[in-house]
Amino acid sequence: MQITGNHQMPRIVRHNDESVREGYIRNGGKEVKLFTSALKAFQCNNRIVMAQRKHLDDFLRGRIIGRLECGRTQLEVSEELGIAQSVISRLWQRFQDDGNVSRCYSTGRPRVTTPNEDRYLAVTAKRNRRSTESDLSRQLSSATGTTVSRLTVYRRFGHIGLYARRPVRCVPLTATYCRLRLAWSREHALWTPQQWSCVMFSDESRFSLQSDSRRTFIWRAPGTRYHQENTIERHRYGGAGGLVWGEIILGSRTDLHVQSVTMTGHIYRDVILEQHVRLFRGAMGAEFLFMDDNARLHRANIADECLKSEDITRMDWPAY
Repeated sequence: MQITGNHQMPRIVRHNDESVREGYIRNGGKEVKLFTSALKAFQCNNRIVMAQRKHLDDFLRGRIIGRLECGRTQLEVSEELGIAQSVISRLWQRFQDDGNVSRCYSTGRPRVTTPNEDRYLAVTAKRNRRSTESDLSRQLSSATGTTVSRLTVYRRFGHIGLYARRPVRCVPLTATYCRLRLAWSREHALWTPQQWSCVMFSDESRFSLQSDSRRTFIWRAPGTRYHQENTIERHRYGGAGGLVWGEIILGSRTDLHVQSVTMTGHIYRDVILEQHVRLFRGAMGAEFLFMDDNARLHRANIADECLKSEDITRMDWPAY
């Protein structure tokens, strides 16, 4: 720190010429600099990096006590080490009281469950992955007599890597279905984009209109989403809902059709086959191939008759 300036206005600046806060009073028309201990401390705190809310290790605590025992002032140690003077003061006071400056580690609230009870919760959840926290808490209470909250169960599972996630819903495939689909894939593996450009694929998605859509959660670890124990084989969904239908082809697609009532063979023929598939067949010619997902509705007699009458070839696809 150095004093620079003219006779009218003296000024305190840092060694890197950055201006700092200044205090002035007027006395007989002259401006006099206030060099008080409070101002010095404020400027010093702006000049150093304060280690606030940061724990000091035992080595640094020993350095502080050593400097104070050598006769250094608390302010000097604060400036040298970049630590708030209040921290050094409390550390020195503690050293004078009990002669120890090591950090006291708190154990916190004692755990309600034992390691064996934690393992019991984990094994029970893995055996029945759809169990809720409340169910597991009741089972633990009946088995060991230990009562815990559902939040405690959730935290215990978080420590071992078990989280509540939605199970993957997949189409149930038997060994025969897998063999037929593998053969179909190998048969069409070398098809060119020009051949696939003549294939139209039709599919639908169902959206449930119920409040919770019958959602269930399971306990699983990260990275095990597609494990067999974490999947639900199901291809039929009950309850009220709606269907959104569409067809795609390489480089093109049809408009989406929303069906709010139950889809029947007549509606499928009149809305999907007549209004969309038949038009693409007329535009693309005899090379056109139509592919669906072999749902029962797609194999209705009225749908087969419509395809035959329009000379539309259906692409083979193994049923599920």
